[in-house]
Amino acid sequence: MKTAIIFGSSGLIGNELFKTILLKNVYSKIKIFVRTIPEVNNPKVEIIKTDFKNLEKYKDKIKGDDCYFCIGTTKKDTPDKSEYRRIEYNLPVNIAIIAKENSVNSFFYVSSIGANPKASSGYLKNKGQVEEELKNLNFSKLAIIRPSLLIGNRKSFRLGEVIFTPVMNTLTLFAFGSLKKYKPIKIENVVKAMLNISLNTSNKMVYESNELEAIAQSN
Repeated sequence: MKTAIIFGSSGLIGNELFKTILLKNVYSKIKIFVRTIPEVNNPKVEIIKTDFKNLEKYKDKIKGDDCYFCIGTTKKDTPDKSEYRRIEYNLPVNIAIIAKENSVNSFFYVSSIGANPKASSGYLKNKGQVEEELKNLNFSKLAIIRPSLLIGNRKSFRLGEVIFTPVMNTLTLFAFGSLKKYKPIKIENVVKAMLNISLNTSNKMVYESNELEAIAQSN
């Protein structure tokens, strides 16, 4: 049996991933790296309270088979530009480097639809730059997950999603061809797709939202 490593287990996708993995017999051990200790009582779970500004301290812990990086922030939550860059760019890249050095087989990175290293949006630019760095690390399996607008219950209020969700739901009716990837996707389907990808032998790296939807429905 394998060991899963999860960064971001308290977030929207990461928490759903953690809860789903706990119920499945895919991993014999699950390591979660957290700032705050959650109330979890399961012999499969190893909780590592982490100072994310000092990753080298936990280098010997970032070992396993599949590493899932689900951490993200917003400019509202992190207005300081250097701190925002640290979380959105430095953190995933540095964790991936350590994982690679420790011979972790697979790395899953939750990116975003529209990620591009040359994007005018800082958010999409950071995501795109991380994607490029990850590709250069040559993991046995690299899965870049690019969900569209997420359907699910957030802990925090996001005005943009309140405004655009009805618009996106309407556009879904007309989303064909290259527009399919813009359809909103349920959080649980993103997670189902990630776990299905972890079990397949495909060398595909980038998964757009409509592809995630199809993979989620594949079994």
